[in-house]
Parts: sequence; structure tokens; C-alpha cells
Amino acid sequence: MKTSLTFTPLFLAIAATIVPLAHAADTPTTDGFVEGSSFKINTRNYYMNRDRRDIHTDDSKEWGQGIIGIFESGYTPGTVGFGLDANAMLGLKLDGGGGTDGSSILPVSSGNGKAPSSFSTAGATLKMRAFDTELKAGDLFLNNPVIAGGMTRMLPQTFRGVSLTNHSLDGWMFEGGQASFTKLYNQSGHRRIGTSYGALPNGEDSQHLDWAGVSFSGLPGLTSNLYASELKDIWNQYYYDLDYTWQLNELVSLNPGLHYYHTQDTGKALLGNIDNNTYSLHFTVGVGNHSVTAAYQRVNGNTPFDYISQGDSIYLDNSQQYSDFNGPNERSWKLKYAYDFIGLGLPGLTSAVSYISGKTDLTTVDPDSRGYSSWYSADGKNAKHWERDIDLKYVVQGGKAKDLAVRLQWATNRGGNGYAAVDRDVDEYRVIVDYPIDVF
Repeated sequence: MKTSLTFTPLFLAIAATIVPLAHAADTPTTDGFVEGSSFKINTRNYYMNRDRRDIHTDDSKEWGQGIIGIFESGYTPGTVGFGLDANAMLGLKLDGGGGTDGSSILPVSSGNGKAPSSFSTAGATLKMRAFDTELKAGDLFLNNPVIAGGMTRMLPQTFRGVSLTNHSLDGWMFEGGQASFTKLYNQSGHRRIGTSYGALPNGEDSQHLDWAGVSFSGLPGLTSNLYASELKDIWNQYYYDLDYTWQLNELVSLNPGLHYYHTQDTGKALLGNIDNNTYSLHFTVGVGNHSVTAAYQRVNGNTPFDYISQGDSIYLDNSQQYSDFNGPNERSWKLKYAYDFIGLGLPGLTSAVSYISGKTDLTTVDPDSRGYSSWYSADGKNAKHWERDIDLKYVVQGGKAKDLAVRLQWATNRGGNGYAAVDRDVDEYRVIVDYPIDVF
């Protein structure tokens, strides 16, 4: 039997992570398993109040205390070093239940529909380092444009798989890997990797996600990323960004930027036909401690821009606290103002106010689509929605409470002409208190 190899963009991206390994400098590991180790604890107190204005009987209010401990060893001496990382997470319910839970801070029991009093999980990662290359296998904290664990709730999301990272060339970072399972941020156990908006057929799963990418930061003010991923039997996804900060003088800076995704169905196409091109453009003007950002985002395709379930792998400018403005064929604008209160003698205090408006035609979605039919709306010809966000954060600068952070977030989202069925009319409040502790 004769077989052929297809040089797809994903194959080439994975190959790009391997080539630099041959050029790594012969530098043995030097830190030591014990000498290079660290143990950090982060306590996160999280309150979320999601007031669904269109259905007042379906509000959710939850308050919890999360504790996460992360141990990272150094590497054993030698040209090839070995190490071990471990983490343990505990979530405690302080309030939420009896019909008020379900905001995604706490898990919801399948038995009585209420949040349990606590939930926990633990994981470990074996790692190996040779020259400038690091290989990890186990429970991973991932953060890139095509697979990023959700970090916006009480506990973080993790993935189970393998990853490879290389820093052989100055200003370049190459990485790739495969993940088969994920632990969601409000769950204890692991499950197959799913999507945020697509509804998979009963009994069907994607077996794994492969990814590869390269990041460049070798020029002052310039960063760029190129990534590719394959969610088996669902999609191939490709990402590119370019961001540049031009410092005109000590006071004024200009920052244009571009984010672009292309998503195409693959294999069994469990979510049906997908052919989606989504991009966002932003331009920020910074003057002293003030900054103003204008952004435009466009989804080209009869399916929404989709990404990994509960993850943060949506590197688009108009992805906000409540809505992602990622509906089929959606166009959205954002205006954001941010201020650093160090200008008033209050270091550590920052703020931001945003307003985003989006519109789309939901009648263009195929009502028979296996994965995204819920987006279809017969009265969604001129569907519109808007969101207003206010964000205030203070980080203690010194003393025994140094690095203690308090963050207040408020989002208001309103939709019409068919959009309310997708993004509800919501007022959402969050109070987040983080206290990191470096044990050693």
C-alpha cells in the first residue's frame, strides 16, 4: 500500500517547533531539583451576582473561597535534567444554593441541582529539560491563542497532555503539544475537551487537540504570534497577531494591533460545516496615565467564532466580561478609557471603562446546523446588543499585605431583535480578592 504525506499548515507549524532543537547551545542544566524549587499559594475570594433582567426568577448569586497551591521543582543536574511540578486546588462554598447558584463559580450537583459545600482536585506534571527545550507531561497550565485555560473564575482550568517549548533563538519562542482532557474551573474531575458554543451530538467527542505555534518579541515594542491547532473531528484553527507600541516621547505612545482567526471543519465535522474568518483591529493612544482604545471586530461566517470550552483562548479585542461579540456575521465596535491613578499619587490603583456595540443577521445561520442551530432566530434580521463594563483594581504596594489585590467588575449587557436568546439581558457584578503567598 502506498501512502502519502500531506504538508498541511498544521504539519508545518509543528515542524517549526522541532527545527530549532538542532541549534540549541550545549549548555547543561545548572539549578538543582531542590535548589531551583518553589512553592506558591494563591487564595482567591470570589463573589459573582448575575442578575438576569429578562427572567428575574433565574438570577444567580454565588460566593466562594478558592485556594490553589503550586509546587515547581528545579531540574536535576546534567545535560538532561528532570523535574516534577504539582498542584492542589480547593473550592469552598460560602454562599450559593437554593436556586441562587449556577453563575459558574461553583459546580452544580446533578442530584439536587445545588452547589456542594466544597470541591477539590490535584495534579502533577513530569518535566524534562535539555539545552533550551522543555518537555512536560501531565496536568498543564496552558495559555496561548488556540488553547488557554480559563483564569477568570475562582479556580483555574487545566489540561492533561504533553507540551514542548523551545527558546533557542533570542526573541523567539516555539511550542507545540497535545491535550486530551481538561479540568474545568468549577469542576473536580476531568472530561474530554469541548467547545464553548457548539453542541456536540450525543455520544460524540473530540479525542484530543493538537497545537503548535511561534512567538516573536525580538524588536522593541513589537510582538507577533502564529499558531495552528486541530480539534480532532471538529476543526482546524489558525491564528495570527501583530502588535506594535510606538513611544513618541516620554508622554505619548501609539499602539495599533491586529488579531486574526481562521476556523475550518475537519474529519467527521461533528459540529457540521465551519468556514469562519474572524478578526479584530485596535488602536490605542496613551497620554501619560490615560489611554483611549478604539477597536473593530468582524466575524465572517454563518457560525459563531468558537473556542475551547470555558477557556480564554479568544484573543479578540471585543471579548468582554459577559459577551464575546462573536455571533455569526457579527460586527462590533468598542471604545475604552483606562486610567492609572499613580498620576494622582495612588500607585496600584487602576481603572477602565468600556462600551461595545454589536449587530448581526441571525437569520443567515443554518437552522438545521448540527452544532450551532441555537443561534438561528427568525426575528434576528437586525439583531443588536451592547455591553458596558467598569473595572476597578487595587494592588497593595508594600507591607505585610503586599500584592493583595482587590478587583471590582460591573457589566451590563442588553440585546434585542432575537439576540436576547443568545446573550441575555444581564447586570453582572464581581468582587475578587487575591492574596498570593510565596512560601519559598
